[in-house]
Amino acid sequence: MTVQEWLGVDNKLGIDIFNKKYRFENETFDEWLDRVSNGNEEVKTLILEKKFLFGGRILSNRGLDKKGVKTTLSNCYVIAPPEDNIESIFECATKLARTYSYGGGCGIDISKLAPRGAKVRNTAKETSGSVSFMDLYSLVTGLIGQNGRRGALMISLACDHPDIEEFIEIKSDLERVTKANISIRITDKFMEAVKKNEDFVLSFTREETNDTITKTINARELFHKICEMNWDYAEPGMLFWDRIENWNMLSNDSNFKYAGTNPCAEEPLPAGGSCLLGSINLAEFVTEDKKFDYDGFVVAVDIAVTALNEVLDEGLELHPLQEQRDSVRDWRQIGLGIFGLADMLIKMNIKYGSEESIALCDKIGFTMADTAIYTSAAIAAYNGVYPKYNSTAIETSEYLRANVTNSTYREVKMNGLNNSQLLTIAPTGSLSSMLGVSGGIEPIFANYYTRKTESLHGHDEYYKVYTPIVEKYMKEHNITDDTLLPDFFVTAQDLDYKNRIEMQAVWQKHIDASISSTVNVPNSFTVEETEDLYMTAWKSGLKGVTIFRDGCKRTGILTTSETKADESEQAHELKRGEIIATDDNIIGLKRKLMTGCGSLHCQAFFDQNNGELREIYLSKGSTGGCNNFMIGLSRMISAAARAGVSLDDIVDQLMSTGACPSYAKRGKSKGSCCPMAIGYALKDMHKQFNEYFMQGSFIAEVTKNTEESEVNIEKKSKILCPNCGEELVFEGGCNSCKACGWSKCDL
Repeated sequence: MTVQEWLGVDNKLGIDIFNKKYRFENETFDEWLDRVSNGNEEVKTLILEKKFLFGGRILSNRGLDKKGVKTTLSNCYVIAPPEDNIESIFECATKLARTYSYGGGCGIDISKLAPRGAKVRNTAKETSGSVSFMDLYSLVTGLIGQNGRRGALMISLACDHPDIEEFIEIKSDLERVTKANISIRITDKFMEAVKKNEDFVLSFTREETNDTITKTINARELFHKICEMNWDYAEPGMLFWDRIENWNMLSNDSNFKYAGTNPCAEEPLPAGGSCLLGSINLAEFVTEDKKFDYDGFVVAVDIAVTALNEVLDEGLELHPLQEQRDSVRDWRQIGLGIFGLADMLIKMNIKYGSEESIALCDKIGFTMADTAIYTSAAIAAYNGVYPKYNSTAIETSEYLRANVTNSTYREVKMNGLNNSQLLTIAPTGSLSSMLGVSGGIEPIFANYYTRKTESLHGHDEYYKVYTPIVEKYMKEHNITDDTLLPDFFVTAQDLDYKNRIEMQAVWQKHIDASISSTVNVPNSFTVEETEDLYMTAWKSGLKGVTIFRDGCKRTGILTTSETKADESEQAHELKRGEIIATDDNIIGLKRKLMTGCGSLHCQAFFDQNNGELREIYLSKGSTGGCNNFMIGLSRMISAAARAGVSLDDIVDQLMSTGACPSYAKRGKSKGSCCPMAIGYALKDMHKQFNEYFMQGSFIAEVTKNTEESEVNIEKKSKILCPNCGEELVFEGGCNSCKACGWSKCDL
């Protein structure tokens, strides 16, 4: 079989994702399938039927250790929280760097670090506070490369830490902690104080000095500040920590303790713990008569749990750190999840968020949990229990008793469990894009996306690209206007947030880990509604959630804004070696160049206050040396621009390069080599910027369609893909591109 036969010849995006992310060098599809399945015929069948896929690290890396490649099969890790001393703080940074070098993301909690102003026994007299070290960890994350992308990091802090207000506000400074997500460990005690509008005590005692720092704040005011920052910056997220600790199979085990979460927050883990992921595609279990195939689903869950345990054993010695190898061996945590939920509901003509959809997901979720636990018990019968197994703790777990049948419970009592954690719902941006289905538990993001074509007539032309399930339905039912779709086509743009919370809550009942979750809300969403969303999420038993408001400041340097700033900032005089940071006031333009080695995507970002170049992203339509060169070149151009080098000087240097033989034969863009083509493109984009944006009409409404009907391009803030320049969507806790398959989470 070929990848075209597997994914469909028309699925160009899926084929491109497969070739760029998961295929190793020049291996054939069959060779890839053998490598990833390790020859397991049942796993092969599930993959071929698109019913199950391992997480991205396994799809790309399994078996490569035999070829001498230094890598891990786990997506992410939680690093042991740094202790309150300088040695531990910097040792944590070292652990981050080593883990990133193997391709893993990291989560750390900094609640053990003393707050600002605490007494110390050195020349400093007082600490700089826990928040000050976030810059260190963010810097390390940005420095260590992972095949052309940066590492991923989650930093969390307890809600009763005296530095919590500084922590909440840190993302409002766009120059700080740019390489990390942040979340607050919210307790029930705090939320009860919010409900009652009571005071809440922040407290920290430093063991070395016995110095206690306390501060009393109004809980509701602090909650409002958190929600206001979420509304404006989409961070910090909320981790409902009591729910995390109390709703799992280890809740009664006094020897177990969660240390933090992975970057996307779907995996609470102990120190050194890793997330080993796989996901079942629910869309492929809908029968022709629009029923859910429970029998087939049970078989798939059983095979998937068994397969993930095989991968866990294979990867034990591949983890970067000894503490990770020990933790994975002791607790044997895996994370089986789902995707394609929205596609499944549409195939069954069921409206997302309806009572019928909630009841259906409740049944599927219970079936998944019961089957996974039974399979783990069956594995334990011949492979043994995980080393830290505590039978009393497991058998009295509230989560376990609520999610198994009597027969499964008897199996657990008789055999124990091979895994302490089994289920999680991770963001599946790349996987779902490759198969052309919805990610995680999310509704479809939109019925269609707008794309821009290259025009020979001097103006941009836009057209609609329908989401695969929408396109399929419209063709089958001879519908030409998406406004005529039935009401069970629900998108993230028009779904009531309470329905979205309810859907997550029903799945959380059955998931022993957590769910990577972002609730997308419109720009008109208020801070007060944000407060209600988070309060509803807590009351509903969610373990974590964040929001993404359309047009919020989270868009950062990748924003295309529809309005100019009211006032222009005066550019300060740069000192030698100084590089200014980018901010929200950035306008992006893009060009697709045809070079001797194929297409070259060029994105340039200009300061909307003064028109100066601030950032450039270059990406080849292929991997290898040329692409790496372009990545390096884009970073150097960006650094020069932000250091005050004029666009004219940058272009002059690019134009002074020689000719490339390959470009001379096949290049179509201006110039005789890639740097020259980039120089011409920068001049052209800067001209366009001055002509359009400086006149107040940067994003013009244009129309084009083969049937002569209008397609209106909405004027709004956009997050642009760093790979292809198309608009990103934020779903499942992760930025993903529906055009090229790029995903920040890279699953």
